[in-house]
Amino acid sequence: MDIDLPHEDDPRRLAVRRWLEEHPNPTPGDLVDAGFVVPHWPLPWGLDAEPELQLIIDDELKRAAVTKPMNPIGIGHCGPVLVVHGSEEQKQRYLPPMLRGEELWCQLFSEPEAGSDLASLSTRAGRDGDVFVVNGQKIWTSLAQVAKFGILIARTDPDTSKYTGISYFIVPMDLPGIEVRPLRNMVGGFGDAGFCEVFFTDVEVPAANLIGELDNGWSMAKLTLANERVSLSKEGLQWGYGPTARDLVALVRDAGGTADPLVRQALARAYIDGEILRFHQLRQISAAVNKTPGPDASLRKALKDPHGQRVFRLGLDLMGAPGMLDVDATDPAWKAWVSGFLFSPALTVGGGTSEVLRNIVAERLLGLPHDVDVDAGLTWAESRRR
Repeated sequence: MDIDLPHEDDPRRLAVRRWLEEHPNPTPGDLVDAGFVVPHWPLPWGLDAEPELQLIIDDELKRAAVTKPMNPIGIGHCGPVLVVHGSEEQKQRYLPPMLRGEELWCQLFSEPEAGSDLASLSTRAGRDGDVFVVNGQKIWTSLAQVAKFGILIARTDPDTSKYTGISYFIVPMDLPGIEVRPLRNMVGGFGDAGFCEVFFTDVEVPAANLIGELDNGWSMAKLTLANERVSLSKEGLQWGYGPTARDLVALVRDAGGTADPLVRQALARAYIDGEILRFHQLRQISAAVNKTPGPDASLRKALKDPHGQRVFRLGLDLMGAPGMLDVDATDPAWKAWVSGFLFSPALTVGGGTSEVLRNIVAERLLGLPHDVDVDAGLTWAESRRR
């Protein structure tokens, strides 16, 4: 596998560099218009870029210290579904401000009794004229307290199997009847890590906000989850954001290094594992996994999140006693490692638990026997065909 990026004189690199020279302080709108926010998306939203061009764009933006608009759930999870299944009116209304980071999104999927077994959801959406009336509860909804829109899956036909009769909606988060309650967590109080529970009481969602066909939402939910796993397993240890093992090694080096051979060995192991995962990410881009996500996305997340937990634990151990201080009282250089450690238990739960991801890898990559749907007496593959 060739892991080197295209050369400095590559015409594609020079073209991106020239654009950045002409736009030294690009606005989010400039980046969207150039197709640089999601270069792997099809035109007109992206560039339908091949893998090398995607890597070139990210490399040149990083070199120029240009940051893409932040809208992790909108761009990473919701947008790809809208591109494929949304109407033209929905695309024109929602995608431009989403890509510019002007309207944040959340994902209204998990429920208290439907997490890993998401298809067992009980939130209902009943048609009443020009609206669907939604009742139910969602939980562990990141960014719900600040999001303008959410993507919601709800049961629209209760008289069929759990994998059918589910529909997929766009929900304005300020509709009457929606209550958002941030969840207390150990990262720093209420909602600092972005987790919320959301209650729907007779919420009237316009019928025009249905994406795709009625009762065909499960296939779109699976596409969303696959895109989510691609998004959550990017470079940063904290679901694609935050520091990396490289950053931890650099922090120790800049502080004068360590004479402890066991600590050096642990740092070397973390660095090596991080590099292996970085090369794996390049391989995924080369295989266009980010364009058509499949079980490979589950494989990477299953590898990446335990690595994140180990590296955050190592960072906290290196801090010694100061690592037990409140996050706000921590040395700024190490603050990300304390907050990351506190957040790290969520890594192997959100976006698909380790057990779910291993099942997907076993069944869809290794060809091992499927789990049995005990309630219906069906294998997973038979359930999907229904």
